[in-house]
Amino acid sequence: MMNPAKPWLKNYPEGVPSEIGSLQYRSIPHFLEDRFERYGNRNVVESIGKFFSYKDLDRLSKDFAAYLHTLDLEKGSRIALMYPNVIECLVAMIGTLRAGYVVVNINPLYTARELEGQINDSGASVLVLMENFAATYAQIKSMPSIRRVIVSSPGELLGLKGYIVNWVARNVKKMIPHWSFPHIAYKEALRIGSGNKFQKPEIGLDDVAFLQYTGGTTGISKGAVLLHRNILSNLLQIEAWLNPGLKNQKNDQLVFLCALPLTHIFALTACAFLGIAKGGLLLMVANPRDISGFIKMLMKHPNINIFPGVNTLFHALIHRPEFKLVKMPNLMITIGGGMAVHKKTADHWQAITGVPISQGYGLSETSPVVCVNSPLEKQFTGHIGPPMPSTDVVILDDEGLEQPLGMAGEICIKGPQVMAGYWNKPEETAQSMTSDGYFRSGDIGLITSDGFVQIVDRKKDMIVVAGFKVFPNDVEDVLVQMPGIQECAVIGLPHRKLGEIVTAFVVRSNHHITEVNVLQYCKDNLTSYKRPRKVVFVNDLPKSNVGKILRRELRNIT
Repeated sequence: MMNPAKPWLKNYPEGVPSEIGSLQYRSIPHFLEDRFERYGNRNVVESIGKFFSYKDLDRLSKDFAAYLHTLDLEKGSRIALMYPNVIECLVAMIGTLRAGYVVVNINPLYTARELEGQINDSGASVLVLMENFAATYAQIKSMPSIRRVIVSSPGELLGLKGYIVNWVARNVKKMIPHWSFPHIAYKEALRIGSGNKFQKPEIGLDDVAFLQYTGGTTGISKGAVLLHRNILSNLLQIEAWLNPGLKNQKNDQLVFLCALPLTHIFALTACAFLGIAKGGLLLMVANPRDISGFIKMLMKHPNINIFPGVNTLFHALIHRPEFKLVKMPNLMITIGGGMAVHKKTADHWQAITGVPISQGYGLSETSPVVCVNSPLEKQFTGHIGPPMPSTDVVILDDEGLEQPLGMAGEICIKGPQVMAGYWNKPEETAQSMTSDGYFRSGDIGLITSDGFVQIVDRKKDMIVVAGFKVFPNDVEDVLVQMPGIQECAVIGLPHRKLGEIVTAFVVRSNHHITEVNVLQYCKDNLTSYKRPRKVVFVNDLPKSNVGKILRRELRNIT
């Protein structure tokens, strides 16, 4: 009989359990090594027309792990990775986990200020990056925790030394001609590792696997502590949920499109780990922003089965006339996450591809998937589906009282995928949890009478630009350091393609500064998605009687 406290169970597809049970593997490396042995002769990655097998990934990641062991790092040391979607990223990530260390994923588009902040907060001992991002690192005067920098050339492991991936050539800083800091070449690290016998460390489910950085409602960047248990639980939850949609699989090996950055938790779980769990082939895309090049690539790969994406990517594709020429006859599941999927975009996508977008919801703090629509849905639903197996969702009001069905409140989550806490932030960890162990998401939603979860709005003032979270305080802290700015406030305004754009309201102390000046300053100090697209100069900012800026009133000015 259906549990009345979990009305969504009546909507579970046949064959999907309400609980995932105990975990089969002791750690993520234990799971990965099982797949390496099971699928050794299959290809696991295709990148720029080159293939890597599961056996290759096993060997290279083991060599990387063995090299890290030569550094005599203490257990739990953090290894920071700064990469786009290339094979080197996956090798380093898996190698770090196999060595028993903690992966710190870093957005490769970060400015020096942002990179420095994340490295210093995590206390990373090693930084691994593509040489195109070395110029960012070189701008930083001191990173006391860093003991070794490992640098790879674009396409190095692909046998394309000197080949600059289109995404790299067009979108990142130029390589610095002469290294200004000590480093070791990625290939040399692998060579050293191959000469040292890899010794498996003891790794358990309650050891830390990832520090996945996310913004907080205060705008302060926080590292979500994700245990091996959290990641493996969410992987098992996703597998159980997707299996009914894979019954009509035609080809021997599933093909997963990896267009979203693997340093983002959505792609990490829904593309990389899920693909490996299924013995699939990961089709890596280094630059999905190059829509023309991306569409050309899609035309060459009609065998794609699983297509995870965000609304902005779907929107960009369907509005290109040439996308109608793309044939994906084997496409089985399209997953939309990271931001709200617009119904118009979803309907257009289904009209072209014949496959509906299954919208889901998750956070870095939940490894990430909390809810997702069934892949058996025949059309876009507009909601985010029911909670995953072994996941409980309650809607709480500001006093912490549970809301009845249909009433909005804060979405709070309990399940094995929920993080262990925020890195070195015990007070914020305590504030993020209810007394009975539910994680406060900061998102406002409701549960419908049918048991589906629906997002209503966001708590506080978080802005979502193309699926990336932007917190006003983070941007404001940078803006007020610009000479000529007296004070400022930042809000998000609706945008047809990006969902929202960052808009800055500025009170000037120097009236000679212009919007162009402010935008250039932001370009030098902020990652692209955090930068204001619009600057509005005002004489003063609306404030409460205690001096707090009232961001909500700024919406009436535009």
